[in-house]
Amino acid sequence: MLELLSMEFMQNALMAGVLVALCCGLMGTFVVINRLTSVAGGVAHASYGGVGLALYCGFSPMVGSLAFALICSMIMGFLTWKDRKKADTLIGIIWAGGMAMGVILADLTPGYSSEAMNFLFGSLLTVPRELLGYMGILALLIMVSLIINFRNFLSISYDPEFAQVQGVPVLLNYMILVSLMAITVVIAVQGVGMILVIALLTIPPYLAESYSKNLKGMILISVIISLALVIGGLFLACEFNILVGPTIIGCGVMAYAIHHLIKKFKSL
Repeated sequence: MLELLSMEFMQNALMAGVLVALCCGLMGTFVVINRLTSVAGGVAHASYGGVGLALYCGFSPMVGSLAFALICSMIMGFLTWKDRKKADTLIGIIWAGGMAMGVILADLTPGYSSEAMNFLFGSLLTVPRELLGYMGILALLIMVSLIINFRNFLSISYDPEFAQVQGVPVLLNYMILVSLMAITVVIAVQGVGMILVIALLTIPPYLAESYSKNLKGMILISVIISLALVIGGLFLACEFNILVGPTIIGCGVMAYAIHHLIKKFKSL
């Protein structure tokens, strides 16, 4: 264990894992209580179009992914605000279109198949030091925004009609929240990949909801669970020489199953 921590790639992976866990623990809570899981999934998969475009044009895939994620989150956020039921079909179209575009452009780019695969399944063990800086800035942006707008986010999450009566710019705050979710998706993709990112955004807050009495408590417990899953999954993956992203999610699914069995046992 100590030998692993002495290696630079493992130090980078651990720092990236902590950033991923913090962001998913924080924003996952708002994803769950606002029922934004389908939007988060749509953003995650549509952002692959930005990855493909970046690989094809020769600039940073993270920049391309971030730009696409923000654009798609704005479109999906507006659609869900207008009518969440009808928005599902359009979210599915954007989801599929972004993925298709990314796959085609990545396929047309010679020599980038492994990098494209990293965005699909995660690449914590190959996160370079310079990428940590971008991840840290984005994570800081999420945390500062949540602190500044916490009361507004709380009010629009539980009672948007009352918040509007109180003069809160509800739509603006909702779009900010959706944008922060998109940024979280881009950060989380570095750890578990866009195929598995939804699990990390939903399992920790779902578990936290059962053990908390208010939103602040839910956020705190969600962050702790997320950290445990990411760090535990990272070391397990290294120990057994398996993929990190699926291992982290496997730990999450196991935690969910144990929680569900305990609830069932208590209800008997």
